[in-house]
Amino acid sequence: MNSILNTSIAKSSSYQQYRNLIAKLAQDGQTSGTNINPDYIHYTKLNESRMHRLDKTLEVIEDVKLFLENLSKEYIWLVLAESWCGDAAQILPVINKMAEVSDKIDLRIVLRDANEDLMNLFLTDGTKSIPKLIIIDIVSGAVVGDFGPRPKPAKQLILDYKATHGVVDEAAKIELQKWYLADKGVAIQQEIVALLK
Repeated sequence: MNSILNTSIAKSSSYQQYRNLIAKLAQDGQTSGTNINPDYIHYTKLNESRMHRLDKTLEVIEDVKLFLENLSKEYIWLVLAESWCGDAAQILPVINKMAEVSDKIDLRIVLRDANEDLMNLFLTDGTKSIPKLIIIDIVSGAVVGDFGPRPKPAKQLILDYKATHGVVDEAAKIELQKWYLADKGVAIQQEIVALLK
């Protein structure tokens, strides 16, 4: 396995540890990462309540559940995230629910800004976009695939909005959150499973 991956996994957190961190940051009026500003603090608080709701309401769809229950290989699912990231708040609870289905998936989370070497291996169009899920075969140490920062329909929604309005503003973010709410994690589940087939 790549030494950067090894180092990141060694200092990674479980989903529960990550959730505890988000809750504490939100409670203390703080945010993760190197860019500490009032907007990011606000987003951290918002994301804590989003994740809390999603942890309670999300469900893995039946065909994805069946596939995950019958995995033949063991995987580490390593996710780059930050507390202020709206997409991470929508996607990480889905990834966690999927990982809970199978004892062959070990979900681990690292913060992007504290793991720049890892982030630089998984850029999206040259940018440090998160969340980024890296799927690693435990036996071979090989990266099977990666997912993120958004499922394809959400990515298209933002591209279309930017083409029409020239910017990604607060209205675009609201449209994106509405899309996530309506989709209920289905596109995320299907795209991740496709990487394992």
